[in-house]
Amino acid sequence: MKRAIIIVLDSVGIGELPDAADFGDVGSNTLVNIKKVRPQTALPNLCALGLGNIPGDEIALLGKVAHPIGAYGKMAEASIGKDTTTGHWEIAGILTKHPFPTFTETGFPKEVMDAFETAIGTKTLGNYAASGTVIIQDLGDEHMRTGFPIVYTSADSVFQIAAHEDVIPVKKLYEICEKARKILTGKYGVARVIARPFVGANGSYTRTKNRRDFSLEPTGDTILDLAKAKGYQVTAIGKIEDIFEHRGMTRTDHTTNNQEGIEKTILYTKEEFSGILFTNLVDTDMIYGHRNDVDGYAKALEYFDSKLPEIMNVMHEGDILFITADHGCDPTTPSTDHSREYVPLLVYGKCVRENTALGIRKTFADIGQTISDYLGLDAAFEAESFLQDILK
Repeated sequence: MKRAIIIVLDSVGIGELPDAADFGDVGSNTLVNIKKVRPQTALPNLCALGLGNIPGDEIALLGKVAHPIGAYGKMAEASIGKDTTTGHWEIAGILTKHPFPTFTETGFPKEVMDAFETAIGTKTLGNYAASGTVIIQDLGDEHMRTGFPIVYTSADSVFQIAAHEDVIPVKKLYEICEKARKILTGKYGVARVIARPFVGANGSYTRTKNRRDFSLEPTGDTILDLAKAKGYQVTAIGKIEDIFEHRGMTRTDHTTNNQEGIEKTILYTKEEFSGILFTNLVDTDMIYGHRNDVDGYAKALEYFDSKLPEIMNVMHEGDILFITADHGCDPTTPSTDHSREYVPLLVYGKCVRENTALGIRKTFADIGQTISDYLGLDAAFEAESFLQDILK
């Protein structure tokens, strides 16, 4: 029984890429900068796999060990972008060579907003780049008074729609997002339309856990598609189902926080099946990275680290665990946006050789190609498998 378990620690970057200046991200190093600002941050179990042994300036600060029990390295993003969709698609085998459009400077053009307002039968508020937690405070009262949904974007390729759950019920908000998704194609084809429900009153509003992403369909076959076609079970935990537009999966579990996502990962790993288990743990990005909350980010990392032995202990003989990220989101920099960074690559399993240095990989898709080779999926991604480097 062969299985690949992928855990994406959302936004946990490990140092700026060579082209970081093109993205405004010089100086970003999510993991190392958190350790510098909060020296007490301790990740002993990740470091046991080799986190602190990954090549790079000051990475040893995280906790270099004499004999890592896993394989370790870091990966560059070959795609043009630094967003959730681009990163996850690349892990699964798809390189995005033309970036998804962004509308940071001017908001969405009139023809898009006119079509959207016609489709939903109401006016909108906002239509500018903003922090999601800030814009609901700024426009929440007007939204409550008018019932108009709040539209905003960010440095990412996103069309976000915020609405109070008592004004526009969550199910209705999802329907509105589906209408936006149909409009936002071609040159306006943003990577994701995101539902952002919130609650509260009188200028004091908070977002709820009922976020939902509506992504573009992947532009090619992924390891998920190939595995499902071969008859393997493919389990998606967290927002994986949204990122891949529900393609290539046999079971989904839309967890909404790290604790739940980790527990479900442990639960499903205990089961008997062959195939892929793909988990996204979003809190580091959504709750802490975008809010520049260093302490919260560090504690979320420490919580995952504390649960990692439970995941490892329930793994079966033929399981290979891949721990990585999809981009950075350095909470120590002035920016609240994603950052263009390398991501860590940690690999563990009873069949995986200990203390194996995987170096600096040219693309996240090396994970996808490695899994393809392990499961016999016959993928031909623009990537290099490291399967023979890690198997005992």
